[in-house]
Amino acid sequence: MTTTAVPPATASSSSKSRKPATRVRRAPSYGRRSTPLTIAMLAALAYFLLPLFWLLIASTKSTQDLFNSFGLWFSDAPQLLANIRSTFTQDDGVFVRWLLNTVMYAVVSSLGAALLAAAAGYGFAKFRFRGDRAGFNLVLGAVMVPTTALAIPTYLLFAEAGLVNTPWAIILPSLVNPFGLYLMRVYAQDAVPDSILEAARIDGAGEARIFFTIALRLLAPGLVTVLLFTLVATWNNYFLPLIMLNDPDLYPITVGLSSWAAQAQNGGAGSSSDMLSLVVTGSLISILPLVAAFLLLQRYWQSGLAAGGVKQ
Repeated sequence: MTTTAVPPATASSSSKSRKPATRVRRAPSYGRRSTPLTIAMLAALAYFLLPLFWLLIASTKSTQDLFNSFGLWFSDAPQLLANIRSTFTQDDGVFVRWLLNTVMYAVVSSLGAALLAAAAGYGFAKFRFRGDRAGFNLVLGAVMVPTTALAIPTYLLFAEAGLVNTPWAIILPSLVNPFGLYLMRVYAQDAVPDSILEAARIDGAGEARIFFTIALRLLAPGLVTVLLFTLVATWNNYFLPLIMLNDPDLYPITVGLSSWAAQAQNGGAGSSSDMLSLVVTGSLISILPLVAAFLLLQRYWQSGLAAGGVKQ
């Protein structure tokens, strides 16, 4: 009588077939909806967009309709194009000059502040020198100082230098951006590998050439982020131009529209019944370049904000 042995593989396979099936753990679902969170987000969305919606609606009304019609809807006779035309032609087209002044102040200040912040942040991140920690801690302390607290000392300093009532009184203070320096230092720490810098030094490249040809390209997302922050801050700056400038031809949009509003309220010389509607329409026009800048540079801005958040 012969017996046939079961092969080991067959035995193991048969024993495996008798084992109960293990449960597959499902990955956690991140698509769940939270009603309180949704309500909070909708409230935040309404908080930020409602003033813009009101500004858009109000810019289509006359001064009389601003007070006699519902604030969040159009009047019976919208006149957006007429308001825009009157805004650009009021006082011999001074609004155009204010707009060009604002563009010049904001662009020059943002480019200069971004470049200086990139150079200083790169230096703090990649070089070690005596007093580097103390200097960086001083920068962190400067972030906490409000700019309005420095406005009067800055005015006195520029008055001694003879720069009051000149474009330099707006541009030079805007070049100093402690938060931008801090952001660029954090970004350069991981965005610029030390191995690339050592390879460039071995090839004989100088430090200035390394910064402008290698490091500056790697720092582009953070550079655009600082540029956007400085652009918005300079564009919306009101207090510094108010105390620095006396010539209406040098006013930015913020101070110029404020002077129009003062004329509308006080009934001064050159004021008209539709001056308040021109202020509202000018405010709408003034935010359009900022919206365009954010839409065009959004991807660089988001990547720059996320820099340094994840360690590799």
